Amino acid sequence: MRRPALRWELIGIAIISVAGSILHFVFAWSNYWPPIGAIAAVNESVWEHFKIAFWPALFYAVVEYAYLKRSVSNFLSAKAMGIYAMPITIAALFYAYTTITGLEILVVDISIFVVAVSVGQIVSYKLLAGHQLPRWSNTLGLILLVCLALAFVLFTYYPPHLPIFQDAATGRYGIP
Repeated sequence: MRRPALRWELIGIAIISVAGSILHFVFAWSNYWPPIGAIAAVNESVWEHFKIAFWPALFYAVVEYAYLKRSVSNFLSAKAMGIYAMPITIAALFYAYTTITGLEILVVDISIFVVAVSVGQIVSYKLLAGHQLPRWSNTLGLILLVCLALAFVLFTYYPPHLPIFQDAATGRYGIP
């Protein structure tokens, strides 16, 4: 089981990174169509960068599940922890470097995104390949993923006026 799971997680790093990078631009490409904003970045806030990691990781997990469901028993909990690790990593690294440097550097931001996706996939793999978790952990994983999905949709259209939701370039929140 370890070898197929590792392969899926490593391939996922590339697919999620590319798909997330594309989602960064899809809202503008759609001529700012509000419904696409639920899954695509609608501004340059940190929150929207969490979202472009979340949706590709979630969609990839759905595909991955079809291939790994028979060989793992803790898939949902592992994926939930991996997917939650992505925004935590983005936030920690982004706020650390911008606090230290006082700058936002595009190549660093892109690197942070790829590192965060990698961390999430590695966390997922470690849990998939590790000891069996309690059966209820999959239910908890599903609940956590649904809650995060709902938060991304809700806060796209009704963002709280907190710094994490503010577009640093425009000072606006949510859909422009």
